[in-house]
Amino acid sequence: MPERSKVTRAGFVAGRFGEFPARWQPSRLGQELQEQFARLPRSPFGPSEEELRANLAGEASADAALELHDAELAEQGADAGPEVPRDLTAAAFFDVDNTLVQGASIVHFARGLAARKYFKTSDLVDVAWKQVKFRVTGKENSSDMVSGREKALSFIAGRPTAELAALGEEIYDEIIADKIWPGTRALAQMHLDAGQQVWLVTATPVELANVIAKRLGLTGALGTVAESVDGKFTGRLVGDILHGLGKAHAVRTLAIREGLNLKRCTAYSDSHNDVPMLSLVGTAVAINPDSDLREVAKNRGWEIRDFRTGRKAAKIGVPTALALGAAGGAVAAVVARHRDS
Repeated sequence: MPERSKVTRAGFVAGRFGEFPARWQPSRLGQELQEQFARLPRSPFGPSEEELRANLAGEASADAALELHDAELAEQGADAGPEVPRDLTAAAFFDVDNTLVQGASIVHFARGLAARKYFKTSDLVDVAWKQVKFRVTGKENSSDMVSGREKALSFIAGRPTAELAALGEEIYDEIIADKIWPGTRALAQMHLDAGQQVWLVTATPVELANVIAKRLGLTGALGTVAESVDGKFTGRLVGDILHGLGKAHAVRTLAIREGLNLKRCTAYSDSHNDVPMLSLVGTAVAINPDSDLREVAKNRGWEIRDFRTGRKAAKIGVPTALALGAAGGAVAAVVARHRDS
């Protein structure tokens, strides 16, 4: 693997919006970030604040993913065992929800956290209902995303980062392990066997996404980065949720730092929201695609693979039912009525 820049990894991350501390501590970042946004010119031809936040989220995600990966390699030490011959310039990037994991991983984790009194069951129902609305309409509601983000951040504010990762390990074993699509898992293994890096790319918090990656023996995970100081979450995000353009920027940033050739890389997703990420790489594959992504894939000649049990299970079939889980039959019944109307 090409050596990453020690200046970039240990010091600052450079981007179109300036330089920010690599470890994303609010003492250096919080107010400075808001001030830099305020000073940015708002040219109609320049990037919007939404694009800037997506870029920041992507760079923060790449930085956090590589730090977690480096820490795990250090823990393994000499006991890591012989490596497969490395393909140093190719990698695979997998979306998580409904691509690798049946349903929404954040809802599965929320179920486990609710069972541990991390928050109230009523809050879980609210999170699940927003996921249902997305699956029914196929479109994300910006107000739902904002309210969901704020609620999720309020849950973790003041809590230790290590606690979330430890709970994630337990919840993976209890809930998520049985929800991995075998077909997608086999594709990931194919890349690993070829000596390629395999990264998850998801809006799920990076600490939880990394648990999934670690349990599956993958290289690591790019996920949403929540700000922390002294080992505790502040209740703020670095940039925004890793989504859409943010995912694409995270992949691009990681590729630069790892010396990857994106034309030799592969990306997998179920959602049309990930078209920016899929368009970055040389090979794009639609897994269990929604209708919009299926259409894009057909038009662009991308491979399509569907591991769902029912041919039309996309929007409100098996994945949604699994995502709801303990959120209750009442919500599922509302979805069924919506579907029949």
